[in-house]
Amino acid sequence: MTHEVVLIPGDGIGPEVSDAVCQVLERAGAPISWATHQAGLAALDEGGDVLPDTTLDAIRRTGVALKGPCTTPVGEGFTSVNVKLRKTLDLYAAVRPVRNLAGVASRYDDVDLVVVRENTEGLYSGVENEITAGVVTSLKVATDAACTRIARWAFRYAKSRGRKKVTVFHKANIMKLTDGLFLRSAARVHAEEDADVEFESVIIDAGCMKMVQNPAQFDVLLMENLYGDVVSDLCAGLVGGLGVVPGANFGDERAVFEAVHGSAPDIAGENRANPLALLMSAVMMLNHLGETRGDEACRASAERIRTAYDGALGAGDRTRDIGGELGTSEFAQALIRRL
Repeated sequence: MTHEVVLIPGDGIGPEVSDAVCQVLERAGAPISWATHQAGLAALDEGGDVLPDTTLDAIRRTGVALKGPCTTPVGEGFTSVNVKLRKTLDLYAAVRPVRNLAGVASRYDDVDLVVVRENTEGLYSGVENEITAGVVTSLKVATDAACTRIARWAFRYAKSRGRKKVTVFHKANIMKLTDGLFLRSAARVHAEEDADVEFESVIIDAGCMKMVQNPAQFDVLLMENLYGDVVSDLCAGLVGGLGVVPGANFGDERAVFEAVHGSAPDIAGENRANPLALLMSAVMMLNHLGETRGDEACRASAERIRTAYDGALGAGDRTRDIGGELGTSEFAQALIRRL
């Protein structure tokens, strides 16, 4: 069995890290065939839209994609490719597992948590208006349907992975309607779904303080869109940075796996980028295919790759951003030798 997967190389360092990941997956025997499509600046350079219909249609057809980083202009230009992709395909659950890796320096040695983020609403709805010169507003959107489904997804995920606790980060003491709805929905779903998984709620500013005091006290973190974006990067900093953390976006019918870091155009083409985050996301993708399509070959390939990068990191085979000396291609070759 071979699974067709859409590959979006992305911008900046995206093509380099994507190529490295494809080489590792091939050597690991992953039963994948790639259908390459563009998004972001690469799509614009080809004369198309920032997120072409052909790319969206390919993901709808295959049900799964692996995506490199895409550039988002700051304060001007086109809207985020990532946000548009998630909203268009209704990829409502963003998932970022965060754990310590052997050989990667960190202030903490007991981090093993998962951030689950609602991916379609909140301030990222993009509803902004200029009321008058010098005065703008941004609308935070929350619906019972979206708050309920992300809570249900988080509790079912926790149960399926043997996780013990779901913690909601919120600001319902101030945003009583929007965050209040999110918090009430989570509490209701907990009561309905599974009392075996512990549930707690923490005001987000206090939660961030608790996080840097002792991240081991958290297991699965559930939060709305903006909070999830910020806190997942904070959590990445606990284990070595965005270069060692994977990400995935799930809907009911499709899933897109991606590195959570940016496109780093300042080092593009210099063989300096760390491909590990995208590779870890590809491992998540293989496990997803194994679970949803019953393909043990995908699971086996995922385990081989994970064993290879754990071993390489522990032996000192690391890129410069995490204390090593290897370039992008050299790191990929170090993993391939282990495979």
